Amino acid sequence: MDAVKKNTGSFVLNKPSVIALLFLITVLCGYIIEKGQIISAAGLIALPFLLIYVNQLFKTPKLGIYSVIFLGFIANGLSRYIKGLPFGLTIDSVLILTYLAIIFKDFYNRIDWKPASKDVTFLAIIWFGYALFQLINPEARSKAAWFYAMRGVAFYMFLLVPLVLLLIKDYKDLNKILYLWGIMSMLATLKGFIQLNFGVDPFEKAWLDGGGAVTHILFGKLRVFSFFSDAGQFGAAQAHAGVVGAIIFINSRTTKDRIFFGLMAITGLYGMFISGTRGAIAVPFAGLAMYLILTRNVKMMTLGGIFGIVIFVFFKFTTIGANVYAINRMRSAFDPNDKSLLVRLENQRKLKVYLSSRPFGGGIGSAGNWGQRFTPTTFLANTATDSWYVQIWAEQGIIGLTLHLLILFYILGKGAYISMYRVRDPVLQSKLFAMAAGMMGIMGASYGNGVLGQIPTGPIMYTTMAVLFLGETLDASIPKKEEIAVKDNLEYESKIQS
Repeated sequence: MDAVKKNTGSFVLNKPSVIALLFLITVLCGYIIEKGQIISAAGLIALPFLLIYVNQLFKTPKLGIYSVIFLGFIANGLSRYIKGLPFGLTIDSVLILTYLAIIFKDFYNRIDWKPASKDVTFLAIIWFGYALFQLINPEARSKAAWFYAMRGVAFYMFLLVPLVLLLIKDYKDLNKILYLWGIMSMLATLKGFIQLNFGVDPFEKAWLDGGGAVTHILFGKLRVFSFFSDAGQFGAAQAHAGVVGAIIFINSRTTKDRIFFGLMAITGLYGMFISGTRGAIAVPFAGLAMYLILTRNVKMMTLGGIFGIVIFVFFKFTTIGANVYAINRMRSAFDPNDKSLLVRLENQRKLKVYLSSRPFGGGIGSAGNWGQRFTPTTFLANTATDSWYVQIWAEQGIIGLTLHLLILFYILGKGAYISMYRVRDPVLQSKLFAMAAGMMGIMGASYGNGVLGQIPTGPIMYTTMAVLFLGETLDASIPKKEEIAVKDNLEYESKIQS
């Protein structure tokens, strides 16, 4: 009984040394909270959960990929509620921790890097190498701007593509990614619906009053931004989810998939409309065109072409729904005399003159928000790029833009080829088609908005790039009908013999 008593928690707490240690920890926590206020208190509360998460990550490294997708959706929104914490850097931290988890998981064994030895990885390395080269660009004015801006431009692609190739080895893993994406997309639209119909909360109101209203309240109407950085990113991301969800829904074989991806499609496209983001309409147009090409079905291509023409005519040549703000906003994207479009074209003419003698651009982070933050007096910081490709052109020159486009179209083309000719399972093939179509849609929308490298779209795009090159691996993980038949026959014979 004495031995049992000595092993109890109450007996240990009777020791003076333990009481003294608990007292010191309590005093230290109180001091930290007193100095850091609510942020420190939240940090101390979160610490045990963080330790549990890290433990699970080191046990199951692929948790890092799911975490990056999840954080991509919520990081910007959290920054409106908790000031002073760099939530965007949590994505970088998780990616690095995931690599450490892989190393330590196989610490006494040789890590098999062969699954990551694909051309998409080498292209990610080349693109990141060009971003590193930009550090010595004589036109660059700020190393800090380079650090913050290059993450979405090249660093996440450099880290995420090999991780997906290494860790996603099973069809079920792909389904988890798609379901997580769908759930977060639906929650984003729900948040947008609340903003539109019940108004913004006090923290979002403070963000609007701090400058966000300039671009997010037009003609007295709110451009819904949900928990994203802005309405432009929200609209494009939801259109992306809508296109992918719709294509998977059409080809689904199970009731569960039909319901889930049907909801993903509806909520995604609804989110696109309430965002008031005109450029987002390029996602369903370009995505649908890509999907029809991939199917190689003449009947579907004809019907899809007719549907596309009807939608174009609706927005371009009719006034139906003119009293609906969302429709009116989308319709302006088809107006060649739109004032916003004319301003963009004028800015591009200015940039063409400025960049004619700068083939490597003005340096990563010299334009857009990072330029305004770190080098606010420069030409590029004060010339709106508005477009992802124009931003790449401005910051990395015509050489960088050409390299970027070649990489994107090569990855899309090779990934589409693998999906069309190397994948046998029709359900998996339809999901890969959906992801390829979504990638094409974002590439199309990135001409009008700088969405490709922002979160959550950037991490999802880089994950898509890797998944498209995993088509054969994922296909091999699905038991084929003949394999199932052989297995069932062996089990039957075994039962007979027993």
